[in-house]
Amino acid sequence: MALTKAQKKKIIEDLKEKISRQQIMIFVAISGLKVKDLFDLRKRLRQADCQLRVSKKTLIRLAFKEKGIEIDPRKMAGEIALSFGFKDEILPAKIIYQFSQENPSLKILGGLFENKFREAEEIIILAQLPTREELLVKLVRSISAPVSNFVNVLGANLKNFIYLISQIKVKQ
Repeated sequence: MALTKAQKKKIIEDLKEKISRQQIMIFVAISGLKVKDLFDLRKRLRQADCQLRVSKKTLIRLAFKEKGIEIDPRKMAGEIALSFGFKDEILPAKIIYQFSQENPSLKILGGLFENKFREAEEIIILAQLPTREELLVKLVRSISAPVSNFVNVLGANLKNFIYLISQIKVKQ
């Protein structure tokens, strides 16, 4: 079904709004992906405050042109979808990468990160980085490790002392 000019204009405006708010934008090829799988991906992204938008390449190109982005989606193979990350830069890449591991029909084509086009390999490397929360957990563990080790050493000394006293008591 052909879209009217008003519908196309609305789609372009929606894309421009999402492009202006995004922290990261990932291009994925969705050719061969089942509708059920696409809904599952959208659900996962929505839970992480991200969005997936499927649109025609021409409309995406027009939105990019109006925003001053020098990427031509017509050069990308297959049907494409745009994934927008609004709060976290790494989480959308992680979700899409994990989903592409489960569903080989989904291919990462590249992305727009820090206002530069990144190839698929760079997006995959970005997806393999730990998230902010994982880094904070590691930091807290490394800060608390000396204190907890010190407490364990003191506890071991007390246990050894109590064991020594109980052995002396048994011998007497």
